[in-house]
Amino acid sequence: MFETILQEIRRHGTIILHRHSSPDGDALGSQLGLREILRENFPQKTVYAVGDDSRYLSFLAPSGMDSIPDEAYTGALAIILDTGARSLISDSRYTLAAHTARIDHHIFAETIADTEVIDPSFESCCGMVTEFARSTGLRLNPAAAAALYTGMITDSGRFRYDNTNPRTLRLAALLLEQGIDTNAIYRNLYADTYESRRLKAQFTLKVQFTPKGVAYIYTTAEELSTIDADIFTVSRGMVGTMSDLKGVSIWANFTETASGVLCELRSAECNINPIAVKYGGGGHAKASGATLKDRAAAMAMLAELDAMIGGTKA
Repeated sequence: MFETILQEIRRHGTIILHRHSSPDGDALGSQLGLREILRENFPQKTVYAVGDDSRYLSFLAPSGMDSIPDEAYTGALAIILDTGARSLISDSRYTLAAHTARIDHHIFAETIADTEVIDPSFESCCGMVTEFARSTGLRLNPAAAAALYTGMITDSGRFRYDNTNPRTLRLAALLLEQGIDTNAIYRNLYADTYESRRLKAQFTLKVQFTPKGVAYIYTTAEELSTIDADIFTVSRGMVGTMSDLKGVSIWANFTETASGVLCELRSAECNINPIAVKYGGGGHAKASGATLKDRAAAMAMLAELDAMIGGTKA
C-alpha cells in the first residue's frame, strides 16, 4: 500500500511534511512521527515539518515547527498528513514542491496530491504512519513512537471509540516496544489546570438541545473575545463536554471567528459526515467538521442534524 510513497521518499533529497491547520494530536503526531522515522532511516536527507504551532500540544514540539524559505521546496517532496481537504492544509507552499503525496485516514472528499494513500479503516493517521514503517521495514525510535502513540490515543479516545480494532492494538504494542514513557504522554495530554476545569464547566452550562435531542453549544464572536483560550481549545477542545451526556447521540460545537463559524460535529451512533460534506467540510463518519458562513448556516446544519434522530433530550 505504501510502496509508491516510499519510492518518492527515496527519489527526493528534501522532504517537507505538512498537515492540517490548528493541529490535533493525530495531525501533529503523524507529522512529527514521520519526520523522526525519515531522519532515523534516511540521515542523508533533509526533512522538515512545517505549519502553525499548537499551544495545547507544545510538549510534542518544544522547539516549534521548522521555518523554511520558499526555495526549500525546489525539487522537494511534500507529504501531507491527516488532511481531508485542500483548504485545511497548513502552509499552502506545498504546491511549490516537485511532487506531492498524502497519507490520510479521512473519508475521501477530493484529490489533493500527486500520490495518495487513503484508508478510512484506520483509527488515526498515526496508525497509518506506524503501519507504513512496519510494512516497509523502516526503523522506529522512541521519539517517533512517542509522537505516533500520542496521536493514536487521541484519535481513538484512549482506545474507547469504535474505530479501535485489533490492528490498532497491535500497532500500539509495536510503539510501546520502543520504550516510550506513556505516563508522561498522558500527563501532558490530560492533566487539567484549574482554569481549564473552569472553562469546561462554563461551556457545560452553555449546552442547549434541539427538539429531538441534539446537544449543541454556540459561542459568538463577542463571547469568544472574553475567553482566555485559543480558538482550538474553544472549538475542538470543548466539543467533548457533551460527549457522555446520557440520551445524546449527536452533538455539535459552533464557534464564531473572523474566518467563519467553526463547527465540530460528533456522534455516538449516526453517520454525520454527509452533512459536514454538504456544508463544505469533511472528516469521519462520527467525527467531522466544517467552517460555515454565518450563524444562519449553523442553524440550518443543526436542523438537519436534528432531523437525523428521534427521541427527546437527556
